[in-house]
Amino acid sequence: MPIKAVFIGSYSNVNQLPADNIPQFAFAGRSNVGKSTLLNRLVGHHKLARTSKTPGRTQTINFFLIDDRYYFVDLPGYGFAKAPEKARLNWGKLVDNYVNSVNNLCGFIFLLDSRREPNEMDMMMLNWLEEKGKKYVFVLTKADKISKSELLQKMRQIEKIFKVKPIPFSDIAGIGKAELLGWIESLVKSC
Repeated sequence: MPIKAVFIGSYSNVNQLPADNIPQFAFAGRSNVGKSTLLNRLVGHHKLARTSKTPGRTQTINFFLIDDRYYFVDLPGYGFAKAPEKARLNWGKLVDNYVNSVNNLCGFIFLLDSRREPNEMDMMMLNWLEEKGKKYVFVLTKADKISKSELLQKMRQIEKIFKVKPIPFSDIAGIGKAELLGWIESLVKSC
């Protein structure tokens, strides 16, 4: 059955966010990790969230209503971005303000590029999520860009470092979609 997905808006201030109690799932990760691509694949609409090869294109908090039941929230990425340092610092404050201001944030989809090693910023993001007491799942994006043995090795590494089993995801091969939607559905019922 097709997923109904509607773009609600882009917000640069938490006071502008939708003021309802609909559950929210936030997508977080480094700039250019594939947040928008993942979001598009999950809902089956290739142009719902804007994608770009240039890191740092998502500079606001973008809300998408999914099946009139919950929101996908595309957050600005962290790390390298083709934007002034002041703008990148503001994105971090915006994300922190977002997490601190919403009561209906059910979970984080934390994306890591399967071709990259977790860095200090990834560890800071994990510690921040733990500190906030938020439920999260790790998704290894671009899983089709490495061999199956490299992917299994990366999954074991992530599980060892972060103590959680990641979901591999590939936009091209479509792997990971069912598992991630299942995780989201399990939290919607208890959120």
